[in-house]
Amino acid sequence: MSFFGRSRNRDERLLWSRDERFVGQLAQVLHGTRVLPLHVGACLIGPLEAMGEARISQLAGEIRYGLVRVDGTAAETDRYLLAMTEAVQQSGIADRVGMSQSPTAVHNKILDTFFALRMDEFVFQPIVQLATLEAVGYEALCRPKAASMSEIVEAAVVTRRSVQLDRYLVERALRRIARLEPMPRTTINVLPASLLDPALEAAALARQVRDAGVPPAAITFEVTEQQAIDDVKPLKSAAKALRKEGFGFAVDDAGAGHASFTMIAALRPTVIKIDREIVFGIHRDDAKQALVEAFVSFSRRIEARLVAEGIAQRKDLAALIDHGVELGQGYLLGRPHPQPRRPRQVRLTLAPRLPRIHPRDVTLIG
Repeated sequence: MSFFGRSRNRDERLLWSRDERFVGQLAQVLHGTRVLPLHVGACLIGPLEAMGEARISQLAGEIRYGLVRVDGTAAETDRYLLAMTEAVQQSGIADRVGMSQSPTAVHNKILDTFFALRMDEFVFQPIVQLATLEAVGYEALCRPKAASMSEIVEAAVVTRRSVQLDRYLVERALRRIARLEPMPRTTINVLPASLLDPALEAAALARQVRDAGVPPAAITFEVTEQQAIDDVKPLKSAAKALRKEGFGFAVDDAGAGHASFTMIAALRPTVIKIDREIVFGIHRDDAKQALVEAFVSFSRRIEARLVAEGIAQRKDLAALIDHGVELGQGYLLGRPHPQPRRPRQVRLTLAPRLPRIHPRDVTLIG
């Protein structure tokens, strides 16, 4: 059975609107139609003859909607998703007489499409202890089918809907993690503003995580750098509360963007992730090596785990090990996959100077 239910008629139309009440009212007067509630808005599916364009336009008034014909020749698993995409895009038109869309309208349309279609898919990339090449945890990454995650995050920041996005992603990630067997330690990305929202403050998150069947100690919340932090004090309090509840707290992209030494020192994370631009080519760059050595010393001083991101070359991996970096992730060690996989075993000519520690003794929460 498809996501939208079995097709009752090959000649169908699909309507989508953010106004769920409007869709419900249409269902009461248009016979033979069925409503599908969504995370944002709702859609109505019904026979061609019941969903006439003139009648719906009359009933809608000023309410925005998208109305498209379902392609009955497409595979049943795809036809409604294709129609939904078209309907959501159609509903984003500034008006029905051809006015252009504002940048905010375009970003809202991107988000509406993402939420309405629920086409998110989570994959897991291993975080690896470099001395043993064993996984100590995984990062949960959302890989939407309809758009890139960077576009969706940008749209959420521009439209000030980042909290809505993160609440949705955290909920979906927890459901996915709870089904994994065995359940790994996992990091989940959030934007800084979200941790200041009442729905995502530490106690609320702890309840949500436990309700999903996941212990807080298995989750590290990773603050991404795509949103500037004007005042670090509230985030500092949020990070402290997260640690008190048993969560790990990570700062992403250290050495780039907004993740400065000053901010990291204030937040006291349990995990610091070195930006991939610093990691790439480190084996031949003295300046990058000096910066990584500073991060190694800094992380030990504040008792945080240091993770090098974006490891793609054997020579870079060897250089990171030689400079004292304990943990890493990247395509060389393991690509993201729908199921957590063991890391790749990479042969190095350089003998690592790090002590060999059993993965059980390494955690992502300090």
